[in-house]
Amino acid sequence: MDAEYYSLGDQAIVIELGDKIERTTHQRVKEVSEYLKNHPPYWMIEYIPAFTTVTVFYDPIKVMQDSTSSKLPYSLVCEKLDQQITNLEITTDSKPRLIEIPVCYGGEFGPDLSYVAEKNEMSEDDVIEIHKNGDYLVYMIGFAPGFPYIGGMDERIATSRRDDPRLKIPAGSVGIAGGQTGVYPIETPGGWQLIGRTPTKLFDAGEEVPSLLQAGDQIKFTSITEEEYHNWEGTNS
Repeated sequence: MDAEYYSLGDQAIVIELGDKIERTTHQRVKEVSEYLKNHPPYWMIEYIPAFTTVTVFYDPIKVMQDSTSSKLPYSLVCEKLDQQITNLEITTDSKPRLIEIPVCYGGEFGPDLSYVAEKNEMSEDDVIEIHKNGDYLVYMIGFAPGFPYIGGMDERIATSRRDDPRLKIPAGSVGIAGGQTGVYPIETPGGWQLIGRTPTKLFDAGEEVPSLLQAGDQIKFTSITEEEYHNWEGTNS
């Protein structure tokens, strides 16, 4: 597997595995992340996967402890990582999880649905139908705890972020930003165009694995009524 390496300060390295947000690059990111998870170097502090990169934070003192080389820790870590990553192969054996997320579209739950429809010269029902039928993949978790950056949305409903971000967006809000869609797992400020809301809880700090979604998950959005939303919310409160 080919990769490029960049310094991020004096205690981190960015491993670049592609230059486009696409499934092949995502699979490379996943393979490297899985390898680091299952074979963590003793000098590694943590790793953070993103759209096209994996950032590795390391302890430079530990890197130098067992080395007789005069090279800097950054160079040594690059060499060690490259030796391991070069031999990795992309596999497609594991079947991704399919997570169904029910959404109540429009109304008070989706105040920007009409704007998205108008901007793309279609009806609100068309936006909902297109959004439900996207081929979705969670590329990364970031911005806020448990927030999924979901690719695969149809470009026909792509809409830029709001010019005036909201100071408070309710947990469960489903939004659009450019060609991506996502779900706010907790109440937070944000500028995405809100088209609906899900009663599904995406983040629970009390759970052993607090984030419901993980990079690599496939997402299926389904439409529910406001009554179904409140019934669903009641059974999960």
